[in-house]
Amino acid sequence: MTKTVHHWIGGKPVEGASDRWGPVADPATGLVAARVALASADEVDAAVAAAKDAYATWGTSSLAQRTAVLFRFRALLDAHRDEIAALVTAEHGKVHSDALGEVARGLEIVELACGITTQLKGELSTQVSNRVDVASIRRPLGVVAGISPFNFPAMVPMWMFPLAIACGNTFVLKPSEKDPSPSLRLAELLAEAGLPDGVFNVVQGDREAVEALLAHPDVAAVSFVGSTPVARHVHATATAHGKRVQALGGAKNHMLVLPDADLDAAADAAVSAAYGSAGERCMAVSAVVAVGAVGDALVAGIRERAERIKVGPGSDPASEMGPLITAAHRDKVASYVTGAAAEGCEVVLDGTGHVVEGHEGGFWMGPSLLDRVPPTARAYREEIFGPVLCVLRAETYEEGIALINASPYGNGTAIFTRDGGAARRFQLEVEAGMVGVNVPIPVPVGYHSFGGWKDSLFGDHHVYGDDGVRFYTRGKVVTTRWPDPSEAPDGVDLGFPRNH
Repeated sequence: MTKTVHHWIGGKPVEGASDRWGPVADPATGLVAARVALASADEVDAAVAAAKDAYATWGTSSLAQRTAVLFRFRALLDAHRDEIAALVTAEHGKVHSDALGEVARGLEIVELACGITTQLKGELSTQVSNRVDVASIRRPLGVVAGISPFNFPAMVPMWMFPLAIACGNTFVLKPSEKDPSPSLRLAELLAEAGLPDGVFNVVQGDREAVEALLAHPDVAAVSFVGSTPVARHVHATATAHGKRVQALGGAKNHMLVLPDADLDAAADAAVSAAYGSAGERCMAVSAVVAVGAVGDALVAGIRERAERIKVGPGSDPASEMGPLITAAHRDKVASYVTGAAAEGCEVVLDGTGHVVEGHEGGFWMGPSLLDRVPPTARAYREEIFGPVLCVLRAETYEEGIALINASPYGNGTAIFTRDGGAARRFQLEVEAGMVGVNVPIPVPVGYHSFGGWKDSLFGDHHVYGDDGVRFYTRGKVVTTRWPDPSEAPDGVDLGFPRNH
């Protein structure tokens, strides 16, 4: 172990004061490469206090000052994208090209935040009554917090803090303790860009830090991305403490393949969306619904492509899929495959015994494929978050969409078809927040919002886009009347005000 990961509070690195530490492993080797400080409630208090102090001036800073910092941060992020991607690969395990894609998608939100001036313009109505004007404006909330997951240690924080900071808030980030280093590098780049001390803070930690943030009286809002059980807890706990909450939960994303679909394109898409980042994506396709006679050919196409995927260390340019995040998670994912046959599934590919030569201690699992999966199977009912693809069969479009809509999750979904009418019907009828038509991973661009339905989202706001701006601000309406100096006073009127 050669590295210690600390906090970032008040514009500088701060050593962990508690005696609690967590291991940070290299998933490709299984070796512990660093340790991370696990914050106590006192350390969370210190970060929130720094953010509260900074808000006194940042909250009243000009839009020009805020965007100048963000433009400089955008340039630094672009210049250091390869370095940040390498940090992601080292601690998460995803291949370098995938990590670069993560940074690029985060960069989109930074660019959106650079244009915050147009999104905070507000509205003005003049002469709504005699010499009365009414303006609607948006104001920052104060100190806000973000709790981000292990699978996107760079991108998901950038879904949150650029817009929050651009709107005039100050921010406390609690990243995953499994891959904490990218968050600190982002903090360093923000400081280099000229962000005032205390506007952005990082507290490393586990549940103790999360619970402290959820209950802290000086935290006005919480953004969260993670599993559904934790999202539900975050939403219930933080709202009980009077906070605004957006909590994005888990997913079971379905891909409906109609008989008229281009089967090569559908098979390519299913493999890319199911096994990219070893399936550790909330937008991964984990269930394919094959309609009619298309199933056998589609499964054969998926199997043929999946068998060719090169699994190896993320730092190896030849690797296409890396390891899973921890040994415990690898074992849990493997259990869905080893128990599948007993639940009526046909195991087409079993990747549970995969080994990478020279990296035998890594947290490896090869692509796995289950066919004819009954809806009662555990592999279908639960979010797996690994490289396991379930294929279900349906006789008709109606049967297929009923299956999708019966799922408690509603994050993302896709349809593959050449029929425009069927695609239009699907996008209106399917119960999910993000829909792809011949697009397997329909993650919206930065100026549209990301979020699901049902048990995939708790709270009223999606992240980034217009929803992100609304989440990190609150509305205020100002009614103004400047009487004419030559006008006699109106006198006392106890009636309810009316426009005239």
